[in-house]
Amino acid sequence: MGQKQLSGIRDEPYQKDQLIWFLNKACVVRDVNIGSPGSNPCSVPTVEKVESLKSLIRIIPVWSSGILLFTNITQTFPVLQAQKMNRNITSLFEIPAASFSLFMLLTVTIWILFYDRILVPFLAKFTHEPRGLHPKTRMGIGLILSIIALVVSAIVETIRRDLANSNTPVDMSAMWLVPQLVLLGLAEAFNAIGQMEFYYSELPKSMASLAMAFFMVSMAVAAIVGSLIINIVDSVTCQGSDISWVSSDINKGHVDYYYWLLGFLNLLNFLYYLICCRVHRSFSSSESRLSH
Repeated sequence: MGQKQLSGIRDEPYQKDQLIWFLNKACVVRDVNIGSPGSNPCSVPTVEKVESLKSLIRIIPVWSSGILLFTNITQTFPVLQAQKMNRNITSLFEIPAASFSLFMLLTVTIWILFYDRILVPFLAKFTHEPRGLHPKTRMGIGLILSIIALVVSAIVETIRRDLANSNTPVDMSAMWLVPQLVLLGLAEAFNAIGQMEFYYSELPKSMASLAMAFFMVSMAVAAIVGSLIINIVDSVTCQGSDISWVSSDINKGHVDYYYWLLGFLNLLNFLYYLICCRVHRSFSSSESRLSH
């Protein structure tokens, strides 16, 4: 970059990624008078800025693989299912249908405490990973648990729908919804915390604040994706039939088919995640070779 170093460039030589090497061209000095009075020092990005952009690009594919999981978590069909089931704990107390999401929240809280206090020290002895499991491993486990949760949801809904013959609650305990909610809670605990650790480990310190921003954006995008999927399913399944899969009257609709569809989409998403991890490993290995 010439005999003079630009202000803000780190002393160590920057690493040249083989997969996004073209971004290094942004640091090429084309103005020989860049250091003279009247020149614009911002016309050439610093190496630090270019490397920060590379870090951002590297995590975007992995980030995108977590969107569908949050789509599963934000589904409101368990509330509709609970309304059509027996929610009585005793003859004097009935659990509100909307309160069943509490099982998912409790699972997340309990599992995080259990994992950090008990499992991390135990797993670290075998994995030699200070966090117990690598963040990408935790994210992958979360995606697998999400698929299992959707399969359980489809089976439970199939049984519930077979028992339903009217608008009255079926003689089936709403507690059958708890296993799928617990699995979704575990999926969120694994994947969400894994995402945060992954972002903090991959992004430079100057961009650490973006870790939480990425997490919140994924939840916002998941809400949009969830609405889009429901609208598409509703419009497609209504053709040639008066009742869609996602009808507000779930006794007439086929929410079980919708769960199977989500399970299939999540399976494809998991395969996509594996590809993203392989690509990210290629980034990391190329950096490791070049740095040595």
